[in-house]
Amino acid sequence: MPTTKHTLSSGRAALAAAVPPVALGPLDGRYQPVVAPLVDHLSEAALNRNRVHVEVEWVLHLTDRRALPGLSPLDEAQRAGLRALVTDFGPEAVAELAEIEAVTVHDVKAVEYYIGRRLPGLGLEHLVPLVHFACTSEDINNLAWALGIRDAVEDVWLPAARSLVGDVQELARVAAETPMLSRTHGQPATPTTLGKELAVLAHRLGRQLDRIGRTEYLGKINGATGTYAAHYAAAPATDWTEVSRTFVEGLGLTWNPLTTQIESHDWQAELYADLARFNRVLHNLCTDVWSYISIGYFQQVPVEGATGSSTMPHKVNPIRFENAEANLELSNALLDVLGATLVTSRWQRDLTDSSSQRNIGVAFGHSLLAVSNVAKGLARLDVAEDVLAADLDQNWEVLGEAVQTVMRAEALAGVPGMDNPYERLKELTRGRRVDGRRMQEFVAGLGLSPEAEARLSALTPAGYTGVAAQLLRYL
Repeated sequence: MPTTKHTLSSGRAALAAAVPPVALGPLDGRYQPVVAPLVDHLSEAALNRNRVHVEVEWVLHLTDRRALPGLSPLDEAQRAGLRALVTDFGPEAVAELAEIEAVTVHDVKAVEYYIGRRLPGLGLEHLVPLVHFACTSEDINNLAWALGIRDAVEDVWLPAARSLVGDVQELARVAAETPMLSRTHGQPATPTTLGKELAVLAHRLGRQLDRIGRTEYLGKINGATGTYAAHYAAAPATDWTEVSRTFVEGLGLTWNPLTTQIESHDWQAELYADLARFNRVLHNLCTDVWSYISIGYFQQVPVEGATGSSTMPHKVNPIRFENAEANLELSNALLDVLGATLVTSRWQRDLTDSSSQRNIGVAFGHSLLAVSNVAKGLARLDVAEDVLAADLDQNWEVLGEAVQTVMRAEALAGVPGMDNPYERLKELTRGRRVDGRRMQEFVAGLGLSPEAEARLSALTPAGYTGVAAQLLRYL
């Protein structure tokens, strides 16, 4: 059976438009425009549309395969009529399902009845018993969630995250050769380049995106306890495991052959761990960039008409990065809980996963909002090369590492007088500032070979960056 992703994509009829103007949470209120694309995948309405999609495709699959006596493939008009239940799914369908559920007090049973009501109009009233055939609710739910999560990741979150990583890479390339004083433990340390440090973060983020891009989205359709008992009771001659496998794979998912009543959700926990790790690396980028802004390495380009502080007109606050930090922390709190909760189900089934999964969209929403804010924040940054240069020029003591390492090499080459290089540099530099003149006087008095002395005498903090700029070729 060919993939049905196109059918599902055609049914995303701006579900976000149904969001009320007054909302309890900020994702559905203040920040709704940023996270609206997720509504078409991870909202309650999207879940119901995906349930309809799974139920419809199950009917088509069973008829195509003649899985039961008397079944035969539907004609094109009938197939199109069934799939229109997905492509035409909108606010009216949402409202009707809510009315049915108010009576059934069961969301998946409401979907079954919703579809059954429409079959007579398609000339398919004889197939009403085939809707939800041999299915437990979780057969439909696990597939509907997998479709929604897959499409939210592939169509919304990953493109935004990849675009952001591209922005970090571009900024890294712009600043590839801009020397910068490092600060290990917050103290002046061996210089690097601003671009190389940003490249480290871009590389880390990119690795997590690669992992997320390789996610397997698993699904199952095998009955009340994963044994196909009802299936074989009804049609013992049918190879139901093969029917199940081809159906799940036809939806564009990976078939899980061994489950209880529920698909075990391990793949979700794996995805959320990778997503949380991306969030944590991005949080690290936010704190680093915020710190660089605070010491003047970056200047923020003011937004026309914007207010930085309600009382201090000179300020341009790094609010994009601060907002992102908070949203990344909120996202990870949910992702960590989801990953821990979803992998456990008492015996063959409990309902903790049902309540938990309804917060998947919130977890993704806070992450997407953070990604958006970081992208906007990076777009308003200028590198203050004069500030970086002045900082380097006031910290010549960082060349102590270079001098004592050259002295070690000289000692190994048989040059006399190179004893205790570390201790001698420590005495010169520990706890004090050393300017260029003092460092060059010290080097001149060491008795180095002419070649080594010339090399060190020409060295400046800004020039002591090794191959930092060239390392960007690994991006």
